[in-house]
Amino acid sequence: MAEENKQEQSVVPSGYNLDAKWDACLDLGVRRFTYFSLIGGFAGLLLFRSPVTRWASTAFGAGAGLGSAYTECSQKFGGYPGKSTASISETPITKVGED
Repeated sequence: MAEENKQEQSVVPSGYNLDAKWDACLDLGVRRFTYFSLIGGFAGLLLFRSPVTRWASTAFGAGAGLGSAYTECSQKFGGYPGKSTASISETPITKVGED
């Protein structure tokens, strides 16, 4: 019975690495959302007079932060949404009928 407990403790759960990635991505998303929102709000205070444009600047910063966090997290999980799968041939294309 003691041997079974040792074997169970030494086995790493299969989703452990996945949980660490999710934790890192959540942390990254919250931090970037906060920092970019503050940067956008500060820029709004410096550049704009209207409260509406100041809020728009803050919202733009928050969106940029979440977008950058999403891009980095998608790379951590093995896929980038903008990755092209098409390959480009190095040989030139010739038209039919040209000699």
